[in-house]
Amino acid sequence: MAFAGKVWKLLVGIKDGLSLIFLLLFFSLLFGVLTARPSPAEVREGALLLELGGVIVEERSEIDPFQTLISGQQPISEYQVRDVVHAIDKAATDDRITAVVLDLSAFMGGGQVHMQAVGSALDRVRAAEKPVLTYAVGYGDDAMLLAAHASEVWLDPLGGAVIAGPGGSRLYFGALLDRLNVNARVYKVGTYKSAVEPYSRNSMSPEARENYEALYGSLWEEWQASVKKARPAMDLDLVTKTPAEWVSANDGDLSKAAIEAGLVDKLGSKVEFGERVAELAGEDSWDETPGAYAYTELEPWLADNPYDTSGDAIGVVTIAGEIVDGEAGPGTAGGDRIAGLLDDALDDDLKALIVRVDSPGGSVLASEEIRRAILRHKANEIPIVVSMANVAASGGYWVSTPADRIFAEPESITGSIGIFAVIPTFERAAAEWGVNGDGVQTTPLSGQPDLISGFTPEVDSILQSSIEDGYSDFLTRVAESRKLTVEQVDAIGQGRVWDGGTARQIGLVDQYGGIDEAVEWAAKQAGLEADSWHLKYLGSAPSGYDSLLRSMLTGDANDTARSGSDLFAMVAGRQQAMLGQVQTDLDRLLSVRGMQVYCLECPTAPAAQQLTARPTGWFARAAAMFAK
Repeated sequence: MAFAGKVWKLLVGIKDGLSLIFLLLFFSLLFGVLTARPSPAEVREGALLLELGGVIVEERSEIDPFQTLISGQQPISEYQVRDVVHAIDKAATDDRITAVVLDLSAFMGGGQVHMQAVGSALDRVRAAEKPVLTYAVGYGDDAMLLAAHASEVWLDPLGGAVIAGPGGSRLYFGALLDRLNVNARVYKVGTYKSAVEPYSRNSMSPEARENYEALYGSLWEEWQASVKKARPAMDLDLVTKTPAEWVSANDGDLSKAAIEAGLVDKLGSKVEFGERVAELAGEDSWDETPGAYAYTELEPWLADNPYDTSGDAIGVVTIAGEIVDGEAGPGTAGGDRIAGLLDDALDDDLKALIVRVDSPGGSVLASEEIRRAILRHKANEIPIVVSMANVAASGGYWVSTPADRIFAEPESITGSIGIFAVIPTFERAAAEWGVNGDGVQTTPLSGQPDLISGFTPEVDSILQSSIEDGYSDFLTRVAESRKLTVEQVDAIGQGRVWDGGTARQIGLVDQYGGIDEAVEWAAKQAGLEADSWHLKYLGSAPSGYDSLLRSMLTGDANDTARSGSDLFAMVAGRQQAMLGQVQTDLDRLLSVRGMQVYCLECPTAPAAQQLTARPTGWFARAAAMFAK
């Protein structure tokens, strides 16, 4: 009995110890969640510090801890463009903020339209006679577009600034697939619909090249015009037309070359930069670290300056990222999720609906589901306005068709009215290894589609016919929306991608402007007086749990990026992006996908988180039906 008693006491002790550990973990997690929430009490007089160590996005994605654990990669920080612009605008009119500082050392970009929106906000700060300063070890295209709006641009003496311009190469796998005896069966409509070319060709088609040259040429002209207007002293021709001679003339010293070309104003270390900011914003009385200055970070500043919620509500639904079937997102446009958000808002007495699109498209079925949900709001007889961000092409344009008016920036990318699907079959590879299919068929569709033995001509014909029918549906929706004939839409369709300026000329866009102009038009159409309404973004705000994970997981990643952001780090980043593109292309070939309205030509901003979805569109369901 004595021995049993001792065992019992040991078990009780273990139980009590585990209970104590779990309680400590629980309260630690609770404390972490509570402290992860930014507090207005953290706001101080001095500079507004925007330490943009990641990407600027239309809609911030939630961190999936399990996916992060499995991938072994730290997620990159994301900053919603509306939050950045709102913070800067509040800083322009608040006496507590004496300067705005952007640390772009780990900045990864975000697209021309977003850069223009942030740059315009910085101009408003300077118009309020407050200085704007930027610092970086290396400036790329997007960072330079922001820095052009600053009153002082600082560069680390060991860093540099390089302007590459839009464009580049992508990989084509046609010869590789042929060597592997993989038959990539392509079904498409659209002369310019080049999303399937990497699987069927070894190089870019003449039609795709024509489209790319026109698109990237327009984007490049807009970029140059914006930078020259914001920073007239910059010698862009020297930097972009003869870059090797420019660098060589400065003995390979990129920082000295940047000064000579007017890309930056001053060279200095992070400490020297901080000392300069301290002259403008005051020294940090809490921190004696060299180069410390008084500042307030983005999150506390936003907490101290919440969005207005008074008056009538104008709804805003965000369609950002690839459009996929299911509940994916935020950051990815899951058709079921977005349709659910729209349906939940039907009883919210919205006076108008703004559809903010920043998507290259994706699933036909998901795009149509979103379109139908928008039409249910239109049935309430409220204005429906589309505001295009960086990209609103293919499926991104499909969901825009219910709009009463479409707004876009000259740098917006739209169009890509076309449709495709690609399915790999392995009959040649199987035959090479001595595997052949044989059997009995009662109809031409028996046992089809057969990925190993190949498709029958009837299956090929059915699948191509369904693609052509989908394209006809696309044309009809655009024609009805834009008051054009189907023939007119087909002439500007065929998968061709347009910049916002050209899109307005050919009738795909109604008016230039960002989301502010779109909202003002919607409010006027709804009969709302100025300052009598507010924007209501559909969807839940990020949870405290997400804020905790983000602060825990993204800090080290941003520090790593900041410590290695010179020219060679930029080259390595391009290499990683190329490898990521290869993975995406292979996934697009091998995963089960339905009919796609997706724009391959559209340049996309760096993604902070790649979400893998398994679409179940009509095309995929048809294939599954045949396989039963």
